[in-house]
Amino acid sequence: MSVSDLPTLNASLNATAGVLLICGLVCIRKGLREAHRRCMLSAFVCSCVFLVTYVLHKILVRGIHTRLGAEGALLLFYRVMLFTHVVLAIAVVPLAWVSIRRGLGGDFERHRRIARITWPIWMYVSVTGVLIYFMLYHWYPSAHRA
Repeated sequence: MSVSDLPTLNASLNATAGVLLICGLVCIRKGLREAHRRCMLSAFVCSCVFLVTYVLHKILVRGIHTRLGAEGALLLFYRVMLFTHVVLAIAVVPLAWVSIRRGLGGDFERHRRIARITWPIWMYVSVTGVLIYFMLYHWYPSAHRA
C-alpha cells in the first residue's frame, strides 16, 4: 500500500461506517439490541481506523491539501460541505464516545437521547466524507494533487 492509496482506504472506511450506522439503526428499531451494539461498535472502530489513517496520510504528504478542480457554485458547494464536514467530524468524536459509553453502561434512556443527536451527525460525516473523496479524486481532480 502506498500513500496514494490512503484516500481510497479512508473513503472505504467512511462508507463502511455509514452502512454500519444504517444497519445499527435498523437493528435497534427491530428490537435487535445485540446486533445494534455490534453494528455501532464496528462503525466506531471503522471511524477510529479512518482517523488514524487520515492523520497518517496528512503526515506523509506533509500537510499538503488536495485541491478541487472546480470553480464557481460547485466550488462554493464543496467548501460549505467541507467546512460542515470538518466541524461536525470534530463534534461527533465526543458524541459517539458518550453515546457508546452510555449504551454499554446500560443507561439506555440517556443513550437514546444523545444517540438521536449523534446518529445523524455521524451519518452526515460518513456520507460527506465519501462525497468529498469522489469530488477530489474522481469527479473534479485538480492538476495539483497531494
